[in-house]
Amino acid sequence: MSKLRRLDQTLASLGFGSRREVRELIHAGQAKVKGIVIKDEGAKVNPHEVTLNDEPLEAPDGLLVLFHKPTGYVCTHSDGEGPTIYELLPFRWRERNPPVTSVGRLDKDTSGVLLITDRGELVQRWTSPKFVIEKVYEATVDKPLTADLIEIFARGDLLLTSETKPCLPAKLEIVDELHAKLTITEGRYHQVRRMFASQGYHVQKLHRSSFGEYELDGLEAGKWKVLERP
Repeated sequence: MSKLRRLDQTLASLGFGSRREVRELIHAGQAKVKGIVIKDEGAKVNPHEVTLNDEPLEAPDGLLVLFHKPTGYVCTHSDGEGPTIYELLPFRWRERNPPVTSVGRLDKDTSGVLLITDRGELVQRWTSPKFVIEKVYEATVDKPLTADLIEIFARGDLLLTSETKPCLPAKLEIVDELHAKLTITEGRYHQVRRMFASQGYHVQKLHRSSFGEYELDGLEAGKWKVLERP
């Protein structure tokens, strides 16, 4: 059962406005608990029993979203680096407290599976080196792939430029001469591109097809699906 919280605090934390703005909604009779209008902003409520304009509150215990990141967008809240993924998401999610953030990042030119949440413990769980999460990337390169790459990536001794710790063993599957699937368990800066670059390849196109148990399952680029929290 959810913890009881003040009604105005609940609505404000879920992105419905400032405390003053949500109090105006409450006083206008737009909030109900179990179908009964509640005009007391300080009333202690179970968020799962609250409706606003007769609609239930979205993910009151925390939001987890599967997002198909398109190319051309960056995974940052900062201005100046180009269009951000958050511009594609519902405005209210950015107004939640805490606001939503991506679990790790995909660079501007990479598409694919991205998890988005407002729960810090989920971000920590899925980005901490203590937890092994397999991520599968589909890469298109600029020249024919050679079979020796499979062993090179699998050995666990590949050292990237300016780093002193080698990459963990990775599984490479060569699909055809210019396409491959690479499964890694780390999340270093531009890791997949740098791994191929270390062997003289330029990655022309990169797509993350899975993150742990999560796959896109036909979800179109720029679209999302709200998930049950684990």
